[in-house]
Amino acid sequence: MQLARLDDTGDYIIAPDPSAARLTRCVEGTDHEGRRVTTNVVEERPLTIFLNGQEIVTAMTIGDYPDYLALGFLRNQGMLQAGDEITGVDYDEELETVVVRTARQTDYEEKMRKKTRTSGCAVGTVFGDMMSGLEGVRLPATPVRTSWLYALSARINRTPSLYLEAGAIHGTVLCHQDKPLVYMEDVGRHNAVDKIAGWMLAENVDAADKILYTTGRLTSEMVIKTAMMGIPVLASRSGFTAWGVEIAKEVGLTLIGRMKGQRFMCLSGEDRLTRDANPREIAEEPRRAGRKGA
Repeated sequence: MQLARLDDTGDYIIAPDPSAARLTRCVEGTDHEGRRVTTNVVEERPLTIFLNGQEIVTAMTIGDYPDYLALGFLRNQGMLQAGDEITGVDYDEELETVVVRTARQTDYEEKMRKKTRTSGCAVGTVFGDMMSGLEGVRLPATPVRTSWLYALSARINRTPSLYLEAGAIHGTVLCHQDKPLVYMEDVGRHNAVDKIAGWMLAENVDAADKILYTTGRLTSEMVIKTAMMGIPVLASRSGFTAWGVEIAKEVGLTLIGRMKGQRFMCLSGEDRLTRDANPREIAEEPRRAGRKGA
């Protein structure tokens, strides 16, 4: 599997930049034979998110797109409501804080007393009743062509990324049909999803015809976030949790996992799949080139 060149990512709206300053650091060590080696490792730094005058959470993140991360996190937690007028998003790099301001006065003291630590890597956190924001949610029955899934998997997994540069990171990609649009990475898959949610909110992007692709496990948190964003299809290289599958069926989310080479598994929304590609004609992933699902 040949990697795309950086100039091949021009059709992405946002693509990873593995050479970006501050995202990785070169460190020295030894290998299994005791030889001195140098390698790039991903940076990890705190970002404290405020909503108006209230401190909400401190997230560990790689530090890119702090404005989208803050907006997306607050939107996916139900702290930013549909129709809220956002009057400002201010990031202070020195203080490692981002403040989101709204015209509506907000007070989530009671909600913040109820915290659930999720199974997400880098420690995900949600506030209040995890299912309360999904009451009445029914996602559109958007059809999905299997040819789109195969094309997305092949394209995304050869796109230059921090994962291929340094590993220890998750990727999430917003897609339309067979085209990847916005590719975000972070140490926690929940952060990568929140960055996409923040970009969609800032750009007023319609979710009904989109696909969300992730490298991480299809847990309840990932399913809930996708449903809160209004995206009807969630696909991953990795596997499922039972609660994630149950919630997907309740909200009408097409849930596709274990997507590698010719293979995938659909555990929710099978009736929306159009099988227009012959799996036998799809090349298998070389083991040495494949991204490990996590």
